[in-house]
Formats: sequence, C-alpha cells, structure tokens
Amino acid sequence: MKILGIGNAIVDVLCKVDDSFLTKNSLTKGTMKLIDEIKFKTLMSSLKIEDTVSGGSIANSIVGLSQLGNDVGFIGKVSDDNLGQKYEDGLKKEKVNYLYKKSKEPIPTGSCLILITPDSERTMCTYLGTAGKINENDIDEKIIKESEITFLEGYLWDEGGPKKAFNKAINNSKTVAMSLSDLFCVERHKPQFLDLVKNKLDIIFANEQEILSLIDSNIFSDVISFSKSLNKNIVITRGDKGAISIKNAEVIECLAQKNLKIKDLTGAGDLFAAGFLHGLINKMNTKDCLNKGTELSAKIIQKVGARI
Repeated sequence: MKILGIGNAIVDVLCKVDDSFLTKNSLTKGTMKLIDEIKFKTLMSSLKIEDTVSGGSIANSIVGLSQLGNDVGFIGKVSDDNLGQKYEDGLKKEKVNYLYKKSKEPIPTGSCLILITPDSERTMCTYLGTAGKINENDIDEKIIKESEITFLEGYLWDEGGPKKAFNKAINNSKTVAMSLSDLFCVERHKPQFLDLVKNKLDIIFANEQEILSLIDSNIFSDVISFSKSLNKNIVITRGDKGAISIKNAEVIECLAQKNLKIKDLTGAGDLFAAGFLHGLINKMNTKDCLNKGTELSAKIIQKVGARI
C-alpha cells in the first residue's frame, strides 16, 4: 500500500431532528459533546437513522486518498457489533483496505450522532466506545513495513494502550506522518507531542493554532524558525491565509481559494492532508502538493459532510 492510516474508528450516524429535540435534550446547536453509552442509547431510541458513514479524522483522509485512486488501508478498533460491521462495510465501499480483525469487545463501536436541524446545522454527540482502546496487539507490523507512509492522528494518542500502538507503528514505519488533530489534543499532550514532532515523526500536519500552541508562541515567525531547525516536513494550514510547507530551510506557501460558498467545515483539514499526501506519493513538487491539498479542502467545505 501507498499509505496506511491508523486512527479513531467512529461511525457517523446521521439523523434529522427539529430544534425542540435539541432543547429537550439540553444540546447546544452546532457544538460537539462527548457522551456515554447510556446517553447515546437514550438519544438513539427516539430517532430514525438517515445514513451511516465510516468516519474519524484519519479515516476521512484515507477515503479521500482512495477516491483519488491511491492504494490505501486503515486500522481502527471496532467491536464485532452492528455499527462495527457498518464501519467495515463503509470503508470497503470506498475501496479502502480495512486491516483490523474485529472481535466482540466489552465496549461497543464508537459512534458520533450527527443531528441535522432544518437550517442544516449539525449538532454532534460523540461516544468514543472501543475506538480509543487501541493497543499494540491491534497493529500488524508486517502491514506497517509494507506501506510507504503510516499516517497517525493526534486524537488517538493517549497513555497506555494507544501510546504503545503508536510506538509500534512508528518503530516499524518507513515514513511516519501525523496530524496534531485539535488544539485541545495539543494542550492536553504538549510535552509528548513536542517529543513526537522533534524526534519521531517525518511529516506533521497542523493548523496555525495548533502549531503555535505546541511551541508556546503567538508569533508565526517563531513557527518558521522552529520548523527550520528540524529535519522534518511541517505542513500548516492557515485558513484564509492559505497553507505553508517548511522542510529544512525551504519555505513554500500556497494561497487559499477565494469566493467559496462555505456550507460545512467538517473534514477541511482531513481532506487537505489527503490532497497533500496524494501529491507526495505521486512525486509532485511541494507547491503542487499544497495546491492539491487546498483544492480538496475547498471542495469539502462547500458541501455537507466529509466525503468529496
């Protein structure tokens, strides 16, 4: 395979609701809330499922890469239950090699309940389930060694099992890429993420907020200096300021696309990474990699959902 993704395996469950449902269940429109299994089942008991999508940040990137014609795979922990089967089926439908052998876990498959109101707003309730319980036994080092790039997500990193899974993947990879995923993740795991960026990763994806937080600065020129000091490829998205790649002393920028009819920002970073990595594995130059990432992220924010 060209690229193997390892990340949270979360089934997006899409349901249409009216505003009174949000009020009744004390949910704030347009936000994401972590919930437990009991709350998830309670909410689901009065809803009709419109669609299910195999989601998660890295999974979104891997599907994007597959849609561009690349041979890719994904490892993410699910249980052998109804949603776990839907997750596997969803990735296979997108021609992604799903490389996790599911079994009956004590905790169900992770799910994100996406509640769509008549104004097209999306309110999310996420139950992580077994997705965050990945461990080194779930990682097949033979598959890692046969892939050109292993792509990890910061959302998945945690002490214990996930850390051991990360280390096994990193130690057996030819090239390791990782997305810092979220400002909350960076602030929660800053010393560990800084160690990963400095010592273990080859390609790092971050947005401007995340990378500034990582180096404890609010000046972007500090990011340039920090990145130049590493023998890495640091790729940063900057919203309407475009995107930038810093590798050794080389700094290459790409402008953001203008006049977009933005509908939903879900998946913007995930699809940017997909476009950049597509360029990389197809031997494009850095500028063209940035342009491809920008093209895909511009497409995804002009439609609802994280599928091109």
